[in-house]
Amino acid sequence: MMGGGTASESAYRVLMSVLESRTGQTLSPNRIWRIEMSLKPVLQRHGIADLDALVAALVTANGRQLLDDTVDAMLNNETFFYREHSVFDDIAEKALEYLRVVNARQRQLTIWHCGVSTGQEAYSMAMLLAEQGERWAGWRVDVIGTDVSHHAISRARVGLYSQFEIQRGLPVQRMVRWFDQTEAGWLAKADLRRRVDFSVQNMLIDRPPLAAPADLIFCRNLLLYFAMPMRQKAFARLRAIAAPQSFLVLGAGETVLGQTDQFVASPRLRGLYEPADQQVRRPVAA
Repeated sequence: MMGGGTASESAYRVLMSVLESRTGQTLSPNRIWRIEMSLKPVLQRHGIADLDALVAALVTANGRQLLDDTVDAMLNNETFFYREHSVFDDIAEKALEYLRVVNARQRQLTIWHCGVSTGQEAYSMAMLLAEQGERWAGWRVDVIGTDVSHHAISRARVGLYSQFEIQRGLPVQRMVRWFDQTEAGWLAKADLRRRVDFSVQNMLIDRPPLAAPADLIFCRNLLLYFAMPMRQKAFARLRAIAAPQSFLVLGAGETVLGQTDQFVASPRLRGLYEPADQQVRRPVAA
């Protein structure tokens, strides 16, 4: 029996298949055992006895709510503010300045957070851009966050975080400037929420709601959960949406080596990646 739980092996297989078909993600062996624990709240909310009964209900259910809740519960929505501070520092000091020169004529900057989860990363970027102030005066700056999880996107749009979440990576001065403390938690101020657009999107299927090709793409610790064919498809999707001169940000433990020929390590910024065909290009002076 898989995972050491009480569910039948066929129930685990069905649930893993549902996750992969809806999101492209696969469960590694060390995550399979967590299925039953992750789905306990779903079982309780819908009055379902166990995983076998859940699978039966998924087959017969008319609505999408149970399916959405099940998939959401199995996803890993780990994120926090300014994750890997050094990456954000390099982006603030170098990557954005490079993109400002490249895009000087059209004065437009598009940033896409793919797999944004509950929104902390996109809000981090929005705060950073707002703090740069005059650098982006007169520019159209779009920060878009997408995720396959309906629940995560709902939370991101509200912008309400617990004491633990708000303190995780967010300096006190930014916490006070951009969030209000309420009885329910720390709520992002309206000015910050207006700076980010969140939407539900499956990056393997749907095109993100971008007005222009993405100049900076965050796709961190998402592709880890894809099997190789899906991962290669995902990289192709990212390349199709990236601007000719752009940067891709992956997680600290991720790389493009042996994964894709769509992107290569950036010669400009350590830890970032660029479209492979960008290497022959140079910034266009304003």
